[in-house]
Amino acid sequence: MVKLTRLVGDCDEGEYPTLYATDRGTLVVQGGLLTDHGREIPPHEALVEVPFELIRKAVRGNLV
Repeated sequence: MVKLTRLVGDCDEGEYPTLYATDRGTLVVQGGLLTDHGREIPPHEALVEVPFELIRKAVRGNLV
């Protein structure tokens, strides 16, 4: 099982949006599932929507 470490998020109750680091050296984004995009996405993938401010906070905090 992949280990997630919370880097930054707008909610402490585990709701989105949140950015995590993994023990695999990757990032995971938790956000609202975007369904009205009109793109073909493979069944094992999803598009999520997060505010720009979440990424700005992560960069300003030197978290990534």
